[in-house]
Amino acid sequence: MSKIIGIIKEGKVPIDKRVPFTPAQTSEIQSQFEGVKVKVQSSEVRAFSDQEYEEQGLTLTSDMSDCDVFFGVKEVPIEELIPNKTYFFFSHTIKEQPYNKRLLQTIVKKNIRLIDYEVLTDSDGLRIVAFGRYAGLVGAYNGILTYGKRYNLFRLRPAHTCFDLDDMKTEYSKVKLPAIKIALTGGGRVAKGAMEVLNGMNIRHVSPSEFTREYFNEPVYTQLNTRDYSKAKDGSDFSRHDFYNHPERYTGDFLKYANVADVLIAGAFWDPRAPVLFTSKDAASEDFKIRVISDITCDIEGSIPSTKKPTTIEDPIYDYNPSDDTIEPPMSDEGNITVMAVDNLPCELPRNASQDFGKELIDNVLPHLLGDDAEKVIERATITKDGKLTKRYEYLRNYISDQIEAHNMR
Repeated sequence: MSKIIGIIKEGKVPIDKRVPFTPAQTSEIQSQFEGVKVKVQSSEVRAFSDQEYEEQGLTLTSDMSDCDVFFGVKEVPIEELIPNKTYFFFSHTIKEQPYNKRLLQTIVKKNIRLIDYEVLTDSDGLRIVAFGRYAGLVGAYNGILTYGKRYNLFRLRPAHTCFDLDDMKTEYSKVKLPAIKIALTGGGRVAKGAMEVLNGMNIRHVSPSEFTREYFNEPVYTQLNTRDYSKAKDGSDFSRHDFYNHPERYTGDFLKYANVADVLIAGAFWDPRAPVLFTSKDAASEDFKIRVISDITCDIEGSIPSTKKPTTIEDPIYDYNPSDDTIEPPMSDEGNITVMAVDNLPCELPRNASQDFGKELIDNVLPHLLGDDAEKVIERATITKDGKLTKRYEYLRNYISDQIEAHNMR
C-alpha cells in the first residue's frame, strides 16, 4: 500500500530550525520502505535548506494536502492543521498544559490522529525517540560558558552560532577553569550528553563521596542519581523502584553537594510529588556555595527555586537573588546565582540534533508505522483517533471537555 509522508514546516514562534528527517534521510526512507514517498513543505527557517532537499530528488511544495502522515517537531499552529490526517509532533498536552488545551481540542474536532513523540516507547516503557542528548550537550556547554563569562575567565561562542557539534567542540580548548566543583544531576540521555561535554573539556569525573569529602587542585565534576540526593523518610534503604512509584515517601539530601559545589547542571527528571533539590531558604544560607546553575530540565518553580522563568537562546541567563527570592539582571551582584534556563536547548545544534532524531525515527518508529504495529508502539503513543481520545489518554477528557463533549456524544 502506497503512503505519502509529509515533512511540514515549523510554524511555531519562536522558530525551531530542527527537522524530523534530514535531506539524506528522506532518500533512505524512500529506498528502505517500499511504496513510500516523501514530500517536503518549503521552509525558510530550517537548518537544512530547501536546496539540500531538492538535491535528494525531492520536490518542494506548499500544498501538502495529499499526504497521509505528517512529521513535524514542535506544535503545529491550529490554523494549519489539516482534518482527517495523522500527525507526529511534540504536542505538550499529556501533562494538561493549559497553553495547548485549544490545540488538543481542535485536533479532536478535526478528526486528527495525533501521535506524540514524547510517549513513543518500547515494551519496557523506555522512550525510543528524543532530543535529550542534545539538551545535555548544549546545557553543559552553556553552563561552562556562563561560568567563564561571570568570572571573566574565558569567552566561548554561543552554541547556536556554531555550525554544528564539531564546530562547537573547537571551543573546548578555550576553557581554563580553576579548581571548581560541578554537580550534575540525572542518569539518562540528558546527563550522558552533559558528561560528553565535561569529559571533552578534560574536567575530571569523581565519585559523589570524593566530591563532598576531598579537596582537588583541578576542576572536577560528579554525576548524581536520585539515590545520591534522596533518602527515605522512614530511614529505610533507598529503592529506585519505590522512589519512582512513591516519591512522596522521600526527602531531599542535596545540600551536602550544594555546600561544596560551585556549578550545578540539572539534568534529572523531576516528579512534582518528589522532594525539591533545595529551597530558596537553603539558597540564601551562608553554607550554600553554588553560584552558576544550568537548569536543563527547566521546570518553572519546580525542584530548583531559582528557575522562575524560561530563558531564550538569544537571552539565556538572569540572576537569582536568593535573599529576596527574586530575578535580577544577569551578573549584577556577586551574591546572586546566575541561572541559565533555556527551554529549547537542542535548537542550538539543529543539524546534529535532527540527524540523530531522524535516525531514531527510521530505526524505531517507521517499521511499526508502516508495518502491522504488532508491538503496539504506535498504538501506545496515539493520543487521539477517530475524533476522540484513545483509552490510554482518556484522563485528558476533563482537560478538553468544554468543547468536545457534544462532539464525542454524536
